[in-house]
Amino acid sequence: MLESLFLQLEQHDVVSDAERDLLKQAISTGRDFAIGQDLVSAGSRPTYSTLLVEGLAARYKVLEDGGRQFTSLQVPGDFVDLHAFLLKTMDHGIIALSACRVLFADHNQLRKITETAPHLTRLLWLDTLVDGAIHREWIVAMGRRSRISHLAHLICELYVRLKVVNRTTSLSFRLPITQTELADVLGLSVVHMNRIVGELRKLGAITWADQSLTIVDWERLQEIAEFDPTYLSMVRDPR
Repeated sequence: MLESLFLQLEQHDVVSDAERDLLKQAISTGRDFAIGQDLVSAGSRPTYSTLLVEGLAARYKVLEDGGRQFTSLQVPGDFVDLHAFLLKTMDHGIIALSACRVLFADHNQLRKITETAPHLTRLLWLDTLVDGAIHREWIVAMGRRSRISHLAHLICELYVRLKVVNRTTSLSFRLPITQTELADVLGLSVVHMNRIVGELRKLGAITWADQSLTIVDWERLQEIAEFDPTYLSMVRDPR
């Protein structure tokens, strides 16, 4: 159940057997969530951090008028709320966009890791730094990219992240998200969202049917997106 986490961490640096054992000791107790359920709720003060091992989830904020904005998508291997270990109170929610399976890491166990395993601590810290880098890219995309470039960038990002955790087949991956939910990612109306998806199809960049998205022309998609994966820090270096 922890293989996706190990794949994520080892994308950045070697994880020793001893470090794997520490994570196995810290992470336990699984739970399943249905579509639309909160994995973690805004305003809560969790005593554990939540590791997504199956499914697709999203961070989100809700305005007083009921408007919702997704601020990132979470894939298997992601700690969806590792920052809550230090921040304590969640200022946003994390919702299941598909059926999700999670595991929990007790904060007392995470504290022991920070006190006894500095290298593993740095790798977990890097996990939150990559989260921050993803948020920066999303802000730039929201404010400065064309809508078609924004969607292309999101697809490129998801493909690269899912490939790391062995959730792709060639250039295809499962995308269990409605176009209404995708509109909440890009901050668009559903009608506009449908038009943007159609434009990417017409350009021969993607196909998307029955929750399966296929990248038909990776080079073309990257060009439309101006996609540079540097922000994902997927180079193995001593940390």
